Amino acid sequence: MSLKEAKIADKNLYELKIEIDPGAFAEAVDKIYKKRAKNISVPGFRRGKAPRSIVEKMYGKGVFYEDAINELLPSVYADALKESGIAAVSQPDFSIDSVDENGVALTAKVYVKPEVAIDGYKGIEVVKTVEETKDSEVQDEIDRVRDRNARMIDVTDRAAENGDTANIDFEGFVDDKAFEGGKAEGHELILGSGQFIPGFEDQIIGKNIGDAFDVNVTFPAEYHAEELAGKAAVFKVKLNAIKRKELPELDDDFAKDVSDFDTFAAYEADVRANITSRKEKSAEDAVEEQLINTLIEKLEADIPEAMFVTETENFVRDYDTRLRMQGLDLAKYFQYTGMDLDSLRTQMRPQAEKQVKTRLALEKIAQLENITVSQEELEAEYTRLAEAYNMESDKIKESIEADALSEDIKVKKAVDLVKEAAVIKTEAPKKASVKKAPAKKAAADKEAAPKKTTTTKKASGATTTAAKKPAAKKAAPKKEEIDKAE
Repeated sequence: MSLKEAKIADKNLYELKIEIDPGAFAEAVDKIYKKRAKNISVPGFRRGKAPRSIVEKMYGKGVFYEDAINELLPSVYADALKESGIAAVSQPDFSIDSVDENGVALTAKVYVKPEVAIDGYKGIEVVKTVEETKDSEVQDEIDRVRDRNARMIDVTDRAAENGDTANIDFEGFVDDKAFEGGKAEGHELILGSGQFIPGFEDQIIGKNIGDAFDVNVTFPAEYHAEELAGKAAVFKVKLNAIKRKELPELDDDFAKDVSDFDTFAAYEADVRANITSRKEKSAEDAVEEQLINTLIEKLEADIPEAMFVTETENFVRDYDTRLRMQGLDLAKYFQYTGMDLDSLRTQMRPQAEKQVKTRLALEKIAQLENITVSQEELEAEYTRLAEAYNMESDKIKESIEADALSEDIKVKKAVDLVKEAAVIKTEAPKKASVKKAPAKKAAADKEAAPKKTTTTKKASGATTTAAKKPAAKKAAPKKEEIDKAE
């Protein structure tokens, strides 16, 4: 088996001439014969006992050729691709030039990465906007934790109120007939939550434990069960129990229960710091997004359609994997959403195109800047991935080749390089304008003062954001998120 020729057939399209030698092909044919012989019937022989020569005489000399070629093709193509040194970005299109007892000659056509040019990737101007952490955001975060740590208290001395959890039995009737799905016992309903048909929960408020009563409602016109849509219904309801939520006091004991802090003040300060950190991370991500979008604009490349198609399929496959982790699959997803495979591909195509262009741009920058990866950096990345996936480092090394991971690290370094060389202007978030009264029109017409930006010049001549601490580096992208086109 050998690569005879590798040549350009068209723009970004390579043609590989491959030969399979007679010996290897004969072994593959014999292997296929032995695998299929037990199912072959030949008059005069018991099933599976006919000699190969008789089978070939009856069904044709090449009866096993196609399966034999398919048996050899994956390894033959992989070897030829490696020998050619090209970077394929699509599935190959095979054609058989000749096949007989003297071996096989075939042609594989495959698309490769395009020639890429990019300039002006240093000194890109972007704006970094960091939102201020508001007291209300801190309180909302604490309230959510407080709500999760609430306890339910039985209510026995009053009627049901909005916000209570009512334990009820009910059965629904339309035109005096019970309908499917309209009956339950011991159902717990939060009054005011809007979980039931409009008007249902309101008619429980004011009722006492043990009360049995009718709830009169009308199903919405667009109700999911067509036979009930727009119909008036009567529910026979019994109120079994009432519970209310009791929230914990916001004190030092609360802080000790929900955190590692001994005082509420320290816990509150940590909540504020975490929100601020998230906002800073969000601002950093927005800066990187601006840089990536600019790089894509500066990219010059005649990208083959096959790259976009391949990347789109990768996105679809990854999405299916995520669905399966949640107990779903694409078939069920399509059933619930009314989508199909083509519409999902259409939805994911823009993201796939951006991924392809981003990767090409960063790979070119890494090449232009002679970015390299040391063995120590490679081992460190293997260790990071092993910890992230809770796997042994050797297992990670088996699944991710060193060359591929090295290219991923170069891409990350290219991102860092572009970010370090960028001109990042820090701005306060825009405030919503307030319409002033006509009497103050003159003051309202004054031109707003320009936003202040803070920049500082680096020794290299590039400009970066002035800050009390250096910007956090972006974490190395996961393997499935990078180099999907490889």
